[in-house]
Amino acid sequence: MTIQDAIERYLKQIKRSKSANTAVAYRRGLSAFGECLADADDPIDFESADVSTLSPLWIETFLNQLQKQSVSTEHLYTTAVAGFYRYVAAQEWANLNLSTLDFELSQRRSQGKRLHIFPEENLEKLLHKMEEAINRPAESMSQKLTIHRDTALLTTLADTGLRVSEACGLRKGDLDWERRRAIIIGKGDKQAIVRFSPRSLQYISLYLSLRSELDQQQGRQKVLPIFARHDKRASKRVLPISARTAENIVTDYVVHFLGEEARGTITPHTFRHYFVTRVARQHDILVAQNLARHESISTTSGYTHLTDTEIDQAYEAIFSQEQDDS
Repeated sequence: MTIQDAIERYLKQIKRSKSANTAVAYRRGLSAFGECLADADDPIDFESADVSTLSPLWIETFLNQLQKQSVSTEHLYTTAVAGFYRYVAAQEWANLNLSTLDFELSQRRSQGKRLHIFPEENLEKLLHKMEEAINRPAESMSQKLTIHRDTALLTTLADTGLRVSEACGLRKGDLDWERRRAIIIGKGDKQAIVRFSPRSLQYISLYLSLRSELDQQQGRQKVLPIFARHDKRASKRVLPISARTAENIVTDYVVHFLGEEARGTITPHTFRHYFVTRVARQHDILVAQNLARHESISTTSGYTHLTDTEIDQAYEAIFSQEQDDS
């Protein structure tokens, strides 16, 4: 049995025990793990390597590469990989020292030990650059569709708080244009209402109007994806983009507009943090919790990135008022 065969069996088990979105996220993590080792000094091909050769020491190589990613991505991907190792050990397909695995995983970055500088200014700069880009001449219709789709996608992520898998799963029939909202099936297969800003709907409308001729050639319009592929393999079919494609879209524009040094500092999930921070700043954390669809307010608090100045101002506003009242 190859390592890739074992991964496929593991993912089938994950689909049965966890949500579909978790299974998709774990697949991305394990794919990244395979790509990392394929590019190592001593390359390993998961498609041909026997599962018995699996080694906990490979985690160190993966962790080194993940330094370019956000802490949350690092933890998600290594959780997926660690689960795979434990699954292989339980099946006795490889003689694995799980103590070595645990030691390697202990070297992961910690949210509590690392001062995280939230890239809010760079994210807003990225959105501004995207808005400028759609007004430039395009070399082809495909390129024009792509830049309009990507601008609509990034603006939607920033203004709705949608998870990337939820955004990629949006269909034309999901949108209520008059009420500026959509009913989606979110995390945990729960139905939820998501609000859309005028700005996000404007860019979605521009993109869909450009795509109208292509859409008319398809079947039922309501089931067509809002964010579609425009690569050669899709041809004239209107197919949804994947969460992995959305990740690559964000990375490509981050590097293009902000430079190579910004790679990994902004991911699709960063837009969700940005959304929650803006809502908490303008309203309160309970509104942010509701709009982000978090079950626990402690989760919401972990998403907010208020500056010390903003916290100082809020404190002064509360306690100065108390003193005045007395």
